[in-house]
Amino acid sequence: MATHRVEEDNQYDGQVNSKRHHSNSDSDSEEEEIDDQNWDDWEDENDAVEDQNLNPKLICLFCDSHYDSSSCLFEHCASAHLFDYDGIKKSYSLDFYKCFKLINYIRSQVAVNKCWSCGVKCLSNEDMQKHLHAAVNFDGSSFPWDDDRYLNPFLQDDSLLYSFDEDEEEDDDEADAMSLDTKELASYLSQFERIDIHDEGASSNGFENGGKNVEFSSNKDTNTANTSKNPIDVDTRVHSENGVCKSSSLKIAANEIKNINKNYFGAYSSFGIHRDMISDKVRTDAYKQAITENPSLVRNAVVMDVGCGTGILSLFAAQAGASRVIAIEASDKMAAVATQIAKDNNLLQNGISSEKNGVIEVVQGMVEELGNADHIQPHSVDVLVSEWMGYCLLYESMLTSVLFARDKWLKTGGAMLPDTATMFAAGFGRGATSIPFWENVYGFNMSSIGREVVEDAAHFPIVDVIDSCHIVTTTKVLQNFDLVTMQPKQMDFTAEIDLEPKLVSPSNNPTNSKPEPTWCYGVVVWFETGFTDRFCRENPVNLSTSPYEPSTHWSQTVLTFREPIAMASISDGEKSGEVGTSDCPAVGIHARISVVRASKHRSIDISMELTGFGAEGQKRNWPALIFNLN
Repeated sequence: MATHRVEEDNQYDGQVNSKRHHSNSDSDSEEEEIDDQNWDDWEDENDAVEDQNLNPKLICLFCDSHYDSSSCLFEHCASAHLFDYDGIKKSYSLDFYKCFKLINYIRSQVAVNKCWSCGVKCLSNEDMQKHLHAAVNFDGSSFPWDDDRYLNPFLQDDSLLYSFDEDEEEDDDEADAMSLDTKELASYLSQFERIDIHDEGASSNGFENGGKNVEFSSNKDTNTANTSKNPIDVDTRVHSENGVCKSSSLKIAANEIKNINKNYFGAYSSFGIHRDMISDKVRTDAYKQAITENPSLVRNAVVMDVGCGTGILSLFAAQAGASRVIAIEASDKMAAVATQIAKDNNLLQNGISSEKNGVIEVVQGMVEELGNADHIQPHSVDVLVSEWMGYCLLYESMLTSVLFARDKWLKTGGAMLPDTATMFAAGFGRGATSIPFWENVYGFNMSSIGREVVEDAAHFPIVDVIDSCHIVTTTKVLQNFDLVTMQPKQMDFTAEIDLEPKLVSPSNNPTNSKPEPTWCYGVVVWFETGFTDRFCRENPVNLSTSPYEPSTHWSQTVLTFREPIAMASISDGEKSGEVGTSDCPAVGIHARISVVRASKHRSIDISMELTGFGAEGQKRNWPALIFNLN
């Protein structure tokens, strides 16, 4: 936009200079008159351009008509196309995000001549215009536009997306919400691509399961999801004046992020959560060993603890001989608690020069809000420590804050604790589900409940402890992260793995008879973080949440298939029937798994596409599974 304005300014300058050149032979009064006229013309044209930019035309959802306001546009849609936006919004209590999705969804359907309401595909746009009718009755629990890909603008520079709520009254607390740092809002929104929908991708199948039909693009060479092709141009949508956002459409997004952050940090004000984490011996011992048993790393070092909570890691660092420990905590309550604990243990820095002066200073606030803190010099930290991991490693999105602190304060060559993270995946069997429990409840068969629970689990990830005896396939690495060099965008990735059934032990099959197929009910995901010898030279440590190791408060993340897949490592000749059934067990499952930060702040979306392979090369694809962890 700025480049376009510069070019127009240059054209205007050229016009003015040209007229002045031709007026050199005229009198001074004539030259002044021409100059004044040229300047007036330039101002008029410039004002017209500015008016056009400030009042962009809104394009109808169904035709090429343009309008100056969203209210006029929706009145036209109701009268000409039988689309009652206000009525639909009120009937189904659609919030800002659902309305945002609805607009993009309708544009995507109209682009391929499909009725947005019933899904009928028409031969031409003209036929579609004739077909349009009032909205069908949706069940209210799910809509065809529920998919989060409709948070991505279908039309580039679609002004309607930034003005459809312009006539709504603003809440009294919106002004407070808009004090949110616009960089966080921009970063949050910029992760989304512009939608690219092709005819074949908009088939009637898109209306199955509530219309959830998602496409993912990835760079197979890097196993990283492509999430930045056409990001929302936040710079053209957000105007800043004294740090306050002006775009009405972003106010709700800003308020939502603020509320989520408030609830997130408020939850960590509960002492019960901190007791659970500290009581997790695997977790706490790993950090204690890495900090206290590597004296060459921590002694006389400046240590920063991001998200200190009670301050336990900061206490370890002070105990290990750190010269200064900067403990950062966003929760007001926990920052006060950490300060008191450090004081009670004579480790709080009090600013008075004495032998008993402590080394811990507690700083309250989000890391991103402390970028200009005078008392923390850039690139002055020797060791950055944080227990940032969430369920499925990346839930809670705290890693972005750690990477921000790394780039802002860690010295070149400084240490990260931990410095690596790895995600793993394997298939699990029937015993890891709730089916066996419901089959015999005090002698009664309640298996119908078990089946329903498993069906519901195909939509939502389950955090639970899985016994290693229920792992029925090989274990594969899903993704590796080098926390010293990785960038926040790498938190969104796509990986492809091949799972094979575990080999049958001869002791379990003494007669060498034909083994029964193994049924795989889903994929379980866990992680490990490494305090490697890159920094922990005396005593490297590995923190594992594997089902093969003692359990932790993170448990494992369970992703359940819609239907179990039969697997067998031994072929019994050519098989008939579908791959993955008892008649034709799969010898392997190819899984394409995508993990991305969700539209809801601090949540993640997981998609899983499965392909089964038979012993004779047969192949079967299953519909993609979408899970949201929030």
